Amino acid sequence: MCKTYEVFDGELKVLEDVVFELAESEFMSISGASGSGKTTLLNIIGGLDRPTSGRILVFDEDLTNRSEDFLASFRCSNIGFVFQSYNLVSTLTVTENVAFPMEWLRKPKETIENRVGQLLEIIGLQQRAEHFPFQLSGGEQQRVAFARALANDPPLVLIDEPTGNLDPKTSLRIIQLLQKLKNDGKTIMVATHDSQIIDLADKRFGLENGKLMEENG
Repeated sequence: MCKTYEVFDGELKVLEDVVFELAESEFMSISGASGSGKTTLLNIIGGLDRPTSGRILVFDEDLTNRSEDFLASFRCSNIGFVFQSYNLVSTLTVTENVAFPMEWLRKPKETIENRVGQLLEIIGLQQRAEHFPFQLSGGEQQRVAFARALANDPPLVLIDEPTGNLDPKTSLRIIQLLQKLKNDGKTIMVATHDSQIIDLADKRFGLENGKLMEENG
């Protein structure tokens, strides 16, 4: 799979001949310098972007040329995405942000309320349920982003630099959450420079000059 962007003076090749396979319940880390293509790779796997060439198969579903409506529905049911910038909806409370993916699938109100309560307990933010994103710290917003990503209990979770902007104490809480997801059997892809997160991974890859290479140890 390749990804090239058109730029003012030609083409910028971000990903080149990327080939990998991730089995169910495996944890994969991707490291690399800023701008190496980690976020682009996650976006393509999650159906938020498309490769310039090649194919993307997720759970035996070829996402390469599917419609935006199909991708949105597939993503909502099968993929949880934790963005580096959190991407919480500023006009929604914590509860409403976490509930949103379930409402999109039109789940029953009682199911949604129970799941939101469960997730807020997991991330330790029950007391922030009716707060808005601007009233939260960066670490709290990150935890809400995790809860939203897990709302529909997706089998695949894509996570972009989860501890990149956090203090050590908050980072540890996120690492513990990742450990729980691993123990729960989630399939996980995480872009990170954090050695503690990389240590959790079953497969460790590096991105350099558009090439994805598996790393030992």
